[in-house]
Amino acid sequence: MTAHRSQVRVYYKDTDAGGVVYHTRYAEFMEIGRTELFRHLGLTAARLADEYGILCPVVELHVKFRRSARYDDLLTIETTLAQSTGVRLFFESRILDAAGGLLAEGSTINCCVDAKAMRPVKWPQALVAVLGG
Repeated sequence: MTAHRSQVRVYYKDTDAGGVVYHTRYAEFMEIGRTELFRHLGLTAARLADEYGILCPVVELHVKFRRSARYDDLLTIETTLAQSTGVRLFFESRILDAAGGLLAEGSTINCCVDAKAMRPVKWPQALVAVLGG
């Protein structure tokens, strides 16, 4: 389906005392990837909330660690919207080092919810084509 590549630099705040990226940061890198994919499609969180009255929270997260990233590494985040169904979006993410080596891979399931009621709703028809569904 829809894919996007983003880059992020590892800062000191991202690492433990040994200069290795702390495990929770990979979930944040995946969030950066999803945010930039949406932005690439012309969809920001503010636009989804203001124009369509929806939010898109993560309801499931999986990460498999392969190798460690370190302080000052330049990472590439490959994000793919693999599938969309009714209320759910299935994202796949790969985090790569500067040489293209796989550091981590994972996935999230995001749910479309009504911004006020915080209840699942189907994606607005106007957005289905934008999302590649």
